[in-house]
Order: sequence, then C-alpha cells, then structure tokens
Amino acid sequence: MKLGIDIGGTFTDFVLFDDNSNKLYFAKTLTTYPDPTVGIFNGVKELEDKFGFPVKNIDGIVHGTTLVTNAVIERKGAKTAFITTKGFEDVLEIGREMRYDIYDIFLTMPKPLVPRNLRMGISERVDIQGNIVTPMDEGALKDLAETLKQNGIEAVGVCLLNSFANTGHEQAIGKYLAKHVPNMYYSLSSEIMPEIREYERSSATAMNAYVQPITDKYLKDFETQLMASGFEGNINIMISSGRLTTIDGARKSPIHLLESGPAGGAMAGVFFGKHLEEDNLLCFDMGGTTAKACVIYEGQPEITNHFEAGRVKRFKKGSGLPVRIPVIDLIEIGAGGGSIARVNNIGLLTVGPDSASSDPGPACYNLGGENPTVTDADLVLGYLNADYFLGGEMNLSIEAARQAIETKLAKPLGISIEEAALGVHKIVNENMANAARVHVLEKGMDPRHFNMIGFGGAGPVHSFGVAKLLNVNKLIIPVGAGVTSALGFLVSPVASEKIHSHISELNSLDWNEVNTFLADMETDGYGFLANSGIDEKDATVKRVVEMRYYGQGHEITIELPEGLLSENDLEEIKRRFIKEYEFRYNRSIEGMHMEMVTWRVVVQGPIPEMKVEQFSTSKGNEEGYKGTRKVFFEETGYLDCPVYDRYALQPNEKFDGPAIIEETESTTVVGINSAVQVDADKNILIDLHH
Repeated sequence: MKLGIDIGGTFTDFVLFDDNSNKLYFAKTLTTYPDPTVGIFNGVKELEDKFGFPVKNIDGIVHGTTLVTNAVIERKGAKTAFITTKGFEDVLEIGREMRYDIYDIFLTMPKPLVPRNLRMGISERVDIQGNIVTPMDEGALKDLAETLKQNGIEAVGVCLLNSFANTGHEQAIGKYLAKHVPNMYYSLSSEIMPEIREYERSSATAMNAYVQPITDKYLKDFETQLMASGFEGNINIMISSGRLTTIDGARKSPIHLLESGPAGGAMAGVFFGKHLEEDNLLCFDMGGTTAKACVIYEGQPEITNHFEAGRVKRFKKGSGLPVRIPVIDLIEIGAGGGSIARVNNIGLLTVGPDSASSDPGPACYNLGGENPTVTDADLVLGYLNADYFLGGEMNLSIEAARQAIETKLAKPLGISIEEAALGVHKIVNENMANAARVHVLEKGMDPRHFNMIGFGGAGPVHSFGVAKLLNVNKLIIPVGAGVTSALGFLVSPVASEKIHSHISELNSLDWNEVNTFLADMETDGYGFLANSGIDEKDATVKRVVEMRYYGQGHEITIELPEGLLSENDLEEIKRRFIKEYEFRYNRSIEGMHMEMVTWRVVVQGPIPEMKVEQFSTSKGNEEGYKGTRKVFFEETGYLDCPVYDRYALQPNEKFDGPAIIEETESTTVVGINSAVQVDADKNILIDLHH
C-alpha cells in the first residue's frame, strides 16, 4: 500500500492505493497552521477510522508540501548569510538590472533574502575554464566563521565566481564550516545549481540556505512521528520537475520543492491522458488558495529551468527571485475557492489574489471568516451542497455566505445577492480562462486543439465554465478529482538530474572530455536510485544539452543522441537544434556557429503503474440520481437541477446537462447544452458542444 499526501493552502489531501485490490481510498482535512503535521496525522487517522488501514500497514509514502514556497513568499525563513567572491557581494541586489514594468515609476524590486550586512566576500578567483587565478585566502575563513557565530546565523549560502567550472574553493569553505560551525546549515552553489549565470546561481543558493533549516526540521519531525506511529516503509518527496526524491535529498536541496504540489497535478494529467489516449491535454487545477494550468503535449509536460519565487507582482515576470531548477511549466492563474472578493476603489468587483485559506476560511465555514469568497459565491448559486461538503463531515452556512456577499458586495454595487455571486463566479472563470489561453498561445499552440482535464477541490465546480470560454470540445473530470495532485504523487518516478556547465563551440568540442563527464553524471544518478532500492537495469537515462547560436544570451534544449558521442554525431545534433529553433522562432540562422552550454543527465526509475478504481462508502442510490435542487445558471436563472451521486454512477452511463455530480472531495458542475458519459474507469467525460 502506498499513500500520497499533498499539503495545500486550505486542505491537505490523501490518496491511498492498495495494490492487492487495485482500489483507491481518499481523505481530505483542513491544513493546520502553524504546524501542518497535525493536519497530516488527522488525515492518517481518518483513513484508519474510515477504511481500517493503520499507518503501520503502509509500505510507502509520497509527500508534497507548500512549506518552501510559503517560507519564501512570507519571508519566514532562517537567518541567512551569504559568502561570495570578494567584490561580488551585491550580485543579489543588482540582479539583471532589468525593470519588469518599464512604465511603473514606483517600481518595487524583490528584496534579497540576505541583507547587505550579512553578504560577505572572500578573496579568491577562478576563471571560466576553472583555472585558479587567485588562490583562496584560507586565513580569512576563521574571521568569517567568527562573524557568522556572532550574528547568530542559522544557514549560509556559498556561491563563488565560476565555481561550476572548479568546485575546489567552495568545497574547502564547506568543509571548514562543517568542522568549525557544526550546527550551522550551509549550501554550496556547486551542489545546488552548478551552472553558468552568476545572479541566478547566487539567488538559488541563497534561497536554498534560507529555507533549509525549517524544511530540515519539518521533514525530520515528519519522519520521526511516522516512525513512532509504526510506519516502516520508504518516504519519497515530490519535487518541482514531477519526479520523486528521497527525504535526505529534499533536506539537502529544499528549493526543488518549490512547486511540489502542482507538479503532482501535472503528473496525474500525464497518467490519465495515457489511459484515456489523450496525448494533448490542458490540465486545470483549482484548489482552495490558487489555480494553475499546465499543457500536456504529446503525452508529456514541458520541463523548464526558468522559475521565479516570491514575486512582488504575482503575474509580472521578472518581479520575483529567479531559481534555475527543473520545474514543470505551469502558470498560476490566481484564484482558489478561498480567494476573497471585494469592491475596489473605483467601484468594480474584483476577486483575489489574497485568500482566506483554511484559517479563518470562507464566511460559510463559520470559523470566523467575514469576507466573501469564491466558495461562498458557489454555495449561494447552489453549486455546492451545504450539507454534503467533504461528504457531510463539514457543514457550510449558506446564511453566513449570503450575509457576507450582501454586506461586502451586493449592497455597495446595488445588485442582488445572486447577481453578486454570479459576478464572482464569472470573473474567476474569465480570469482563469484568459491566463490559460495566453499560456497555451505563448507556446505557439491553439487551446481549441486541446481537451481539458479539471481537478482540485474547486476545479470541477469551475472547469465547465473555463472550458466553455476556451472553446474546448471535451472536459474530463477524473476519478478522485478533488485529490488528484496527491494521486499524481503515486504515479511519478524516482529520478535524479545532474547538471554540468561546459561551454564550447560545437565544432571545437573535446568529445573524450564530454563523454567522461556525461558518464560520471550517469553513475551519480544510478547511485541515487540505488538508495531508493531501484536497480540500474530498471532505470532509464535521458541526456540533454542547452544550446544556442554563438553570441546569443539564451539557450534551447535538445536531446542528445544515445551512446558515446563523437564527431559522427555533429550533423544529427545540428539537425535537432535547427528543428527545435525553427519550431520556436519559425526561422534559423544560416552559417552561424552553435555553442553548447549546459549538459543535463536525468536517470529515472520506472513509472509506477496502477489501475484506478475508487473504493466507495456510498449507500443506496443505485441509479446515481439523488433528486434535484435549485441551482442558478446565467442562461436560465434558478432551475431544478438534477443531482447525482458520483460513486453510484455506472460505467457507460449517459445523461444531459445541466447537472450537479457530488462526491466527498469535490463537486462537478455541468452546464446546459452538454452531454455526460461515464467511461469504463468511471471518469466523467463531458461533451461541451452537444
């Protein structure tokens, strides 16, 4: 048995897979602040109480968390120092010297995670080829260590100039700190992000150090509590690239957890796409705090190395702290069930980006929240059942929702409560559809050529509206839609990615040198998998290189030919580069030399397979039909809408919209002029152009 645990901003989701019966068991609890492990063990107890599975019977746990992202956004990391080559102490402040909004005269740049007085320089210098120009002043290490102690530093990032080409000086600093300041955490850029670009490498190293103490403590406590409760299996952690790492790997490089939860949703999209024979899918994941969209193209999500954390302006590229880690290319589209609606200072209705989260939560939770949210609007419109939220385990107050909407929205705008609620619902859908549309178009693709898969706690409520606006043909609501990211954890492979920057013109490469470092990276990857009990013969290897035309400042990624590389592979590498370049930019440059920059080797274990069948505790309702309730649709106003019990729906069952389909973890809203079919695996397929 294997358990996936996904901590979100509002809810913590659980998916348990029993390999013997091929059945899935779901649970959902409120995320607990400030200690999310309380919510985790509430959910683990719920799985035991409801289904009879004690934690000691579970063989493996896969976990994803928002802890790292939240620490960066809220600036609640450790007291951190930064050591770099003398004269480069201000790299974190200077950045790229670019304005992310050239028209904003009050532009605010992201503040470095390490203040100026804690950024320290040491005399040393290595050139781009790795040759030592200035030996390191080892005598200065004693003074540095003393300064760190006096300032009560908890963690230190070390990023020396060109250390990706020669790691010796950084390794020497690391050994000195480990010996003389043993209780301090340290991060070396040559281990965290060993590639070119000083600012991005410095930013990633500082951020890793900043979050390492709190992540290490959290994961250590999590592991200790699990062992104390009788768990004896393996623990893996979901990272931003849609792969799994070990708990030790996550403790060493916690920045790889930045997009941990959303990556699970994308991997679930890959899994369902494969089983439904849908190669091109738009994944729409809406939870309690945020919504995200991701493109699955030809069966795979796109992995990018351009990511920003802690943006000053949430949707402004360049306003955050860059981290060049492998991450699934997602777009955050700014709204969740807990997103707060308000009338702005010019009298317009707006939604988000701030959220009521789980504490105090939406007004309808009756936990002290007074602001109207998307969930309150959905409840007033009849999309949610006040008595069947979380399967009836949590009662919602429609009176509190109506009062919050009336006081904060309807009266100031001079409209009815229903009109205000519909306005909130429509604005959220429009915002999310617009952002998703731009995300797809920026890749040179057309959203009309994709079908959509909708999931997350609030996703199935809004998926139909978003899909309609995007003009897609088919909407898929998978089994376990409310906890799909956690399910994605269980179908993701354990993998290791090694990085090496070695800059050379393609025609001048030393192929023996290239084959040597590629082989070393591959061996390191096999060693990482061996620690998770995966044999070398079960692993697959993918080797890629980031290339550019000589003189350019940005690279594109191509896959390398298999086997030992030699001059015989030159033409094939050129062909692959030109093909990818023309796909992205619709042109190539004749007669221009090509340059190899950064090499990456991914060694990956087997992708877990499972047959999805949800265990149901549903009683009665053999036909799935539960009756009707008043539901508000824009086209019709309130009408008596059929309500179905998802667990009782049978394979190949069909009916027309409008309809509401209820399950414990989420609710699916099906609009008018549509047709619903339940497939053989009980996924819901909705034809939007019926």
